[in-house]
Amino acid sequence: MTAKTRVPLGAAFANVFTANIASSLGDGIARTAIPLLAVRITDDALFISGIAALAMLPWLLFAIPAGILIDRIDRRVALATANTVRTGLAITLFVVTATGNLTIWWLYAIIFIYGIFETVYDGAIRAVVPSLLPKAQLPRANSLIEAGEQVIQSFVSGPATSLLFAVSALIPLGTNAAVYAIAVVLALFLPAVASGRQYAAAHARTGGAAEGPWYKQFVDGWNFIMTSRLLKTLWLLSTLTGMAISFATASFVLYLIGQLGLPEELFGIFMLTGAVGAIAASVVTQQLKVRFGTGPTVAAVNVLAGLGVVMVGLIHNLWAIAIGWFVVSGSITVWNILIMSLRQSIIPGRLLGRVHGTWRTLLWGSMPLGSLLGGLVGRIDLTLPFVIGGGASVLIGLVWYRFLMRLPNPEDVDNGDEAALAAPSEAAPAPPTPIPPT
Repeated sequence: MTAKTRVPLGAAFANVFTANIASSLGDGIARTAIPLLAVRITDDALFISGIAALAMLPWLLFAIPAGILIDRIDRRVALATANTVRTGLAITLFVVTATGNLTIWWLYAIIFIYGIFETVYDGAIRAVVPSLLPKAQLPRANSLIEAGEQVIQSFVSGPATSLLFAVSALIPLGTNAAVYAIAVVLALFLPAVASGRQYAAAHARTGGAAEGPWYKQFVDGWNFIMTSRLLKTLWLLSTLTGMAISFATASFVLYLIGQLGLPEELFGIFMLTGAVGAIAASVVTQQLKVRFGTGPTVAAVNVLAGLGVVMVGLIHNLWAIAIGWFVVSGSITVWNILIMSLRQSIIPGRLLGRVHGTWRTLLWGSMPLGSLLGGLVGRIDLTLPFVIGGGASVLIGLVWYRFLMRLPNPEDVDNGDEAALAAPSEAAPAPPTPIPPT
């Protein structure tokens, strides 16, 4: 797309982008500070591992209920509520740390509740974007969101939190509360169209079935996915690929430090190669989509990611592995942006929360299993997970290559929202009948 034809994304998207930057900064601070606090409390590996487990558990238990909530209330309120709770959690962590009352159980409770409301925030922010923009602009918008998250979490929040932690843990903890509060305010200033309520109203206005009680909506996302051959296949493919990649990378830190001799103090810097790859990919994704189309692009990067993982395992050279990790992270980012944009265009606006929650439940819920299996294989040989997982990812990509090649662009999909929103209201009065001249 040339600069001449590039359409501004508008003030409402700028608001969403800024709010997400603030929230991402809070996420990055929390994810860095909480493990650092944990190691001050205990050196028990089991207790430490509980932090990571409790951070992911809400995605398995609460992603679908969060989706139901997002589809039933004003999505601006969902965003503001999620970050209000996380502001409260950050203040609580600040207080118990400052007063010397911090325990591992406090950390467990905070990280678990934090994760519950992360499912609400993540689902709401993904549902708000297609409310603000036409489908053709979704890949560009999602690219900007992805790039912003990568820059903030990889290059700002993590390093800054670690440095400030050495001065005083209270500095990043106080900053965490402040940035979440900023995100709350920005969410409340979004326009009414961001609420998502117009989709349910349009659905009812055009004769759609009325929404049932919330407790009967747990299978709505599943039912919608199962009635779409495209989404059903894509969900299975994404889950299998996610498991393969998590299988491969479960022991990455041990492989780099224990087998290849990377100094511990350089591990964080080395991992920035993946962040750079993700940022670079987010910059070029829109151009790739315009030039080649969504289908050919995701088909190619899916195979490329698997080949990059195999390269990491087979070439025992840190420079080559850095290049391989750059390729893997960049390929996954292109996939995430384009598949997210396509899903947002396929799923009706009134169902975005429920389908997104169902999707993440299986996809993210299966990744810990892949990591566990990869760790067990890594006990035999640390290169085997990369070869097996990367090889499996390549095989999956080749088996479904033709399917991926035929995926449409987001703007070529009709999910019925445009027609429903444009339909006249039945409650509108009919125009007066002209009185014929006598």
